[in-house]
Amino acid sequence: MTQHLAVDARAHQQPAAGAPPGGVSATVRRLLDLPDPVEESAARATARRTLERLGGPVGLAVATAPTVAFVAADAAAGLGPAFVALGVTAVSATAVRLARREPPGAAVAGLVVAAVCATVAAVAGEARAFFLPTMVLPVVFVLAYVVAFAARRPLTGFMVNRLAGGPRDWYRRPGLRRVYVVSSLVGLAMAAANLVVRVVFYLADEPAALAAVQVGATSAFAVHFAVTLVVARRVVGGRLTAALPPAPAPASR
Repeated sequence: MTQHLAVDARAHQQPAAGAPPGGVSATVRRLLDLPDPVEESAARATARRTLERLGGPVGLAVATAPTVAFVAADAAAGLGPAFVALGVTAVSATAVRLARREPPGAAVAGLVVAAVCATVAAVAGEARAFFLPTMVLPVVFVLAYVVAFAARRPLTGFMVNRLAGGPRDWYRRPGLRRVYVVSSLVGLAMAAANLVVRVVFYLADEPAALAAVQVGATSAFAVHFAVTLVVARRVVGGRLTAALPPAPAPASR
């Protein structure tokens, strides 16, 4: 009796003869002519986690919403309504960040930055002055990259190495140092271009273009950070694999 029950249980567990492999989901994909799911590569997973760490698409949208609202309201109704739109959007963005359980400091910092930019624009009496405080950021990054290169410590190494799991003396490891040098050169070029374009559009009094540059620069630097982290982790992983001793050969009997 027990043997018959065991045989029946195995028969129920095994797929019927002629049934397509993969179960019901595979059958549905074949009927609907859908492609098979592709496993996520390690590089893509790292990039996805990095962008999530930076807020992801939702976080980037929330961060840029106050700027977009300010410029759109200014173009449609003038500077006064633009301040109202900015205030409502900035408070809403802070609430969304807190609801997403982002660090409270980052959420409050975004609100403070919006308030500072609005104050400068109100004092100057023009919309383009809204972008003066944030124009300091590319200047700071350009100086930081240059100073780090002068100290023979590429700036990206300080920002990425710990997340990549690299050693503390990364600046002495040729592979990692090469990654951080190239990444820092790219970052320096991006920061310099960001600064030049902002100055050009500021002098031309183009708030919409300044907003587009600010939004694009935020996304570009997030992607640059993610790519650097992916490459650095690959180098660290290869170094650790190479450092492992070879497996001992099995003893002959």
